[in-house]
Amino acid sequence: MAEEVLIPSPKKITSHLTGSLLAVAFLTSFGSSMLYGYNLAVVNSPAIYIKDFYNKTVLSRNGTGLSGETLTVMYSLTVSVFAVGGLIGSLVVGMLVTHFGRKGTVVNTAVLVFIAGALMGFSRICGSPEMVIIGRFITGIHSGISLSVVPMYLGEIAPKNLRGFLGLVPSIFIGTGVFSAQILGLHELLGKEEHWPLFLSVVVVPTFIQLILLPWFPESPRYLLIEKNNVHATITALKWYRTRCNIQAEIEEMQEEQRSLSSVETLSVLKLLQDETVRWQVLTVVVINIGMQLSGIDAIWFYTNDIFENAGIPPPEIPYTTAGTGIIEIIAGLIGCFTIEKLGRRSLMIGGFTMMSICSAGITLALLLETRLSFMRYVSVCCVVGIIAGFCIGPAGVPFLVTAELFKQSHRPAAYIIGGSLNWLSNFTVGFVFPFLQMSAGSYCYLVFATVCASVAVYVYVVIPETKNKTFMEISQMFSKREAALETQCLTHSDHLKLQKMNGYGVMEHTSLEFDSSSSIL
Repeated sequence: MAEEVLIPSPKKITSHLTGSLLAVAFLTSFGSSMLYGYNLAVVNSPAIYIKDFYNKTVLSRNGTGLSGETLTVMYSLTVSVFAVGGLIGSLVVGMLVTHFGRKGTVVNTAVLVFIAGALMGFSRICGSPEMVIIGRFITGIHSGISLSVVPMYLGEIAPKNLRGFLGLVPSIFIGTGVFSAQILGLHELLGKEEHWPLFLSVVVVPTFIQLILLPWFPESPRYLLIEKNNVHATITALKWYRTRCNIQAEIEEMQEEQRSLSSVETLSVLKLLQDETVRWQVLTVVVINIGMQLSGIDAIWFYTNDIFENAGIPPPEIPYTTAGTGIIEIIAGLIGCFTIEKLGRRSLMIGGFTMMSICSAGITLALLLETRLSFMRYVSVCCVVGIIAGFCIGPAGVPFLVTAELFKQSHRPAAYIIGGSLNWLSNFTVGFVFPFLQMSAGSYCYLVFATVCASVAVYVYVVIPETKNKTFMEISQMFSKREAALETQCLTHSDHLKLQKMNGYGVMEHTSLEFDSSSSIL
């Protein structure tokens, strides 16, 4: 009888959560990601005071005040210019992370927050509405950069068994930022007329704390090794971020990826779109990022007060009730963060989008029947809570994490440019189109969001593989098999088929493979 040969299993690259990993996740999210959530909500409560400041300033300059229509346009510009800045930030993030590195980009772009904070904080003293608008624009640029670079940085420093957990930390802080703006905007705190410039500029505090502490931590090991080829700095960084694990095995995995990319430079957005070998990855980034914003979450946040008012909640209590939804966002984000490594990315996205779809349809039903059935008002409140919870459990943070996981080092910056720009464009589209959609479709407008959410859930179920606890190379190989299978199906039945190397994502180069024409592909 032949002797049994035991083949050793591949080295496992796992690690425990260290203080350094947790500190970096906290600092980057607290000083960058949280500002995005804060700036989304900060202009709601002082809207009356800001409009009054605009009107009084123009009156002192020209002798005549602003018309109601012009005043609305100026305030709308103050709100929407944040999204314009975000789009610009998302377009330049690829250049920044390649030049400065991941941590370097977070640190160097902190200056934008201080400039914006100074402009908004001193705007009333200087009597300049323009300073408020420019300040909002600059905070948008910073948020556009942060939404891409923070998950990219955390995804690259995290071991594969903790990548999901650390990747969702920014989404928790985004919810915390929204909640902070809702709380600080209460009349008892900074919700008074004399405090609105401070309310807008308080964002400098978390960024200042980040700027003091974050520079002491190392750059992304993957960036140091694969892009800078600095082995010594890579080892030093890994010793900071790892304990009781095989650092050598992780370095070998990165070197394997580096070898596969040895002839591939960092791709531009155009080259990434032209690269057929990553078409499924690119399509996935497009679908989940557009779906994240077209899910209707921004419209729900904007009209939460109206829905609560229709439910019979007294107007003086609505701001406190709205702040309660901020607590739900944080709790839902924590649930997603602590379950993602058990349930996986697919489950959180499918479950989150499905829950949002059902609740969006529920809002339509509740609005149609609330005149006949009084309890339907409370159903609509429950549906709002369900949409917010469903969004924060998965769709709020997983798309940014998945964007990092689906691409190798050379493709990742361009992928984040595509995902980030589509995210901000979709955000702007919803804000611009929803009022007209509501006027034309009435209560049925939420069915549009229900359809979008259901479609994205189906796409995730059919197309996206589970990336939990897999290295970037293993994820690339999963998509390579899909590409190889699809390409083989498109070829004519022949005895000799030649597969060319697919830019580091394929299989073999200059190799002739023989297939039996009657054999199955899979």
